Amino acid sequence: MSIRPVRHQSTAVPHLEGAGVHLKRAFGFDDPSLTDPFLLFDDFRNSEPENYIKGFPWHPHRGIETITYVLAGTVDHGDSLGNTGILGAGDVQWMTAGSGIMHQEMPKGDANGRMHGFQLWANLPSSMKMTAPRYQDVTAADIPVEIDDDGTAARIICGEFWGKRGPVDGIAAEPSYVDISVPPGKRKTFKVDAYRSAFAYIFAGSGSFRDASRPFGVLVEKEVEGEEIQIRDMSGDRTLVVFDTGDEITVQAGDEGIRFLLVSGKPIREPVAWHGPIVMNSRAELIQAVTELQNGTFIKPSH
Repeated sequence: MSIRPVRHQSTAVPHLEGAGVHLKRAFGFDDPSLTDPFLLFDDFRNSEPENYIKGFPWHPHRGIETITYVLAGTVDHGDSLGNTGILGAGDVQWMTAGSGIMHQEMPKGDANGRMHGFQLWANLPSSMKMTAPRYQDVTAADIPVEIDDDGTAARIICGEFWGKRGPVDGIAAEPSYVDISVPPGKRKTFKVDAYRSAFAYIFAGSGSFRDASRPFGVLVEKEVEGEEIQIRDMSGDRTLVVFDTGDEITVQAGDEGIRFLLVSGKPIREPVAWHGPIVMNSRAELIQAVTELQNGTFIKPSH
């Protein structure tokens, strides 16, 4: 067995998206080879409704899959095919945009005004860019939760993990998407297919991964005895960890425990031509998509 070293680590950065949604972006619109087949990852966590209520009005997608995972609040969604629905806490929507779809996502807070969720974009190989759009809406009750003897819990959204398989299937990159909680002070090792790209996104607690130079945390300025100093906030909040090759990862949970998403998938290793929510393989394909948006032929008839 070989432990995957940490290839890259960073903290999600503030970003404004949609009609004015304040979120944190862990990666996106940079070098896609670092996280291939995954293109973008956003953390939309907020307790102020004015910072998210305008949502993500009608917009197109082509050539990718979007994965929305809600932790708090709800997301109302609708699309050009007439599909509508509401994602609640713990629910997942895995949308294969394929040849093209117009859709909107409108977040609403819980009783205390809190909204929290994640959106991940996964690329499609050239052979599947123009497939028919497909939805998989999964309720929290349908997602298996496995709890190990030491209290480590895993919600298995997609792929196989600890002998259980998540309810989302038929995805091009054959990804694994697991929400993992490790209790305070516990050290835990998880198997990851050696041929897959893998990353962890820490969103609660603190901890360190094997071969990390230091525990993960956010560098912040604090005032101590009247002086501004920089300290490392050990919340581990919104930290992205991209792993190098190997077939397992090891994490040491801090004093508060640690909760993170562990995501892996088969690299596609194809050219990426990117224009907002449209991701193709060439500039010519992008131009065609934009032309179709303008002349009303973007949405393909279903067969």
